[in-house]
This record gives sequence, structure tokens and C-alpha cells, in this order.
Amino acid sequence: MAPLASDLNPQWLDRMYNNRLRVPGHAAHFTRWAADSQSVREGLPCHLNLAYGSGSGETLDVFPAAKNTIGDKAPVLVFVHGGYWRSLDKADHSFIAPEFTQTGACVVVLNYALCPAVSIPGIVQQVVAALAWTWRHVADFGGDPHRITVVGHSAGGHLAAMLLATDWPAQAADLPPDLVKNALSISGLYDLEPVRLTPFLNELNLTPEQVSPASPARLPGPQQGLLCSVAGGDESEEFLRQNQLIQQVWGIDTVPVCEALPGLNHFSVLEALVEPSHRLHHLALGLLGLEKAPGR
Repeated sequence: MAPLASDLNPQWLDRMYNNRLRVPGHAAHFTRWAADSQSVREGLPCHLNLAYGSGSGETLDVFPAAKNTIGDKAPVLVFVHGGYWRSLDKADHSFIAPEFTQTGACVVVLNYALCPAVSIPGIVQQVVAALAWTWRHVADFGGDPHRITVVGHSAGGHLAAMLLATDWPAQAADLPPDLVKNALSISGLYDLEPVRLTPFLNELNLTPEQVSPASPARLPGPQQGLLCSVAGGDESEEFLRQNQLIQQVWGIDTVPVCEALPGLNHFSVLEALVEPSHRLHHLALGLLGLEKAPGR
């Protein structure tokens, strides 16, 4: 595994990983996401707060495709939000849906319980349960369970990579090995050891024993599917290193796209996902099969 870019000085780690301090205008992004998301839920056909489990936070929202351009069922985009596993909510991210439902995808936006009430491995198991629920039920909303792509931002990018690497038949006998066809990780975290050592993230209660099984870069690469890994070009050296790390470990055949997108910070990079003219939006459409797939 590639070495860390520093000797893990605590102050340096805080500078590298505290994105809210790095982006003084971060609050404006959150305000815009919440307002736009409320408007989407009020104006777009949707099914809200569907339970995929019995635990706290184990709900999801489904936004059916506005049109179906391929086959009888629509490809499915499952979105996993960020917030360092300890903040934010699916209700802040409904704004992801319209650009994709209008293009012919069914969009599912997940919630999960937050640290420190649960552990990061516990969150991984929650999102695994959410994807199993999606595979079993998304056809009821016009989605194709055989064409599921996961998109995640920040902590959600970490979870998207974990979902691509999941051994699905080991979770339940009815689940296919390729349940997740592809994943797009936006500003994802793939090695959690520096996260464990970052002081402002102490409340995650991440233990040394949890790091390897919960770090995509410390796991064998998935046997099927592609991961596209992107970050904002203006993000910290550590986020850029993490972005490159997963391609180094899993290989270019599994991670054919590994890019830093110019002019974007940790928050504006997510907004590029729903900008129709942006490369990031077209990467997502390619993974969904609604455009030419990302090339190697």
C-alpha cells in the first residue's frame, strides 16, 4: 500500500481532513442542498421514508424514472450521502434525483444511523441491507434490479466502494454476486487509518481492529464491476492521495477512471454531479448505461 504523505502529525491530519475548515463557505452549500432537496420532494413523484430495516435511520427514498429509455425497467442509481459517517441526512440530498430521473434512471437515496451511536462497520452493514432491499424491491418502482449503480460522496464514497467489494451471496442466498454493477466514488476515503488518527474525528470511535475490514484499499478488489474515483482538484493532499490510492491497489482494470476535477472543492464537486454539462455527470450516466460507458 502506498505510504502516507506525512508522519501522521495530529495537527497536519486535522488540516488535511477537516473540509469544513478548508472551505469557509461550506455552510452555503449545505443550505442550498437542503432547500433544493425540499423543492424536489415537493415537486417530483417520490416514495419517502421506506424502511429497509428496523433500526434507527434505516430508511430510503425512491424517485422513479420520469421516462424509460432502455428496456422495460430503468437503471437504478443508489446515492449514499457523506458527512464523515456522523452528520447529514438523505433529506439533504434529494437534489441529486431530478437530473437522473429525467434522463431515465430510478434514483434511490439512502439514510443510515450516524456515529457515535453506531460504528463505521455497523454503517457498512446498514447500507448492505439497504442494497439488498433495493435489489428485492426496486422493480416495484420501475427500477431494474439487474442494473444497480452506487454513487457516494465523501463518507458515502467510502461506502460505495465497500458495496462494490461486498460478497453478496455471503449476505443472503438470493443475492447475486454482481448485485452492484458499478460504483462512482466522489471524494471517497479508502484507507481509514489516517481517519482513526485525526483528532477532530475522535468521536467516530474507530478502533485499530476495525480499520482493515472497513477500508476498501485494504480489501481484495471486487471480482466484477467498475469503480470510478474522482475528487475535487482543490481538495487537500490527503484526499487527492486517497483518490489515487484505490486505483493503485485495485488496479486500472477495476478503477479505469481516477481524476481530480479542476476548480472544485470537497462540496462543489458533489454539485458537479448534477450539472448536465459536467464530465462528472456524464461519468455517472455512462455507469448507468444511459451514455457510453467510461473508457479505460
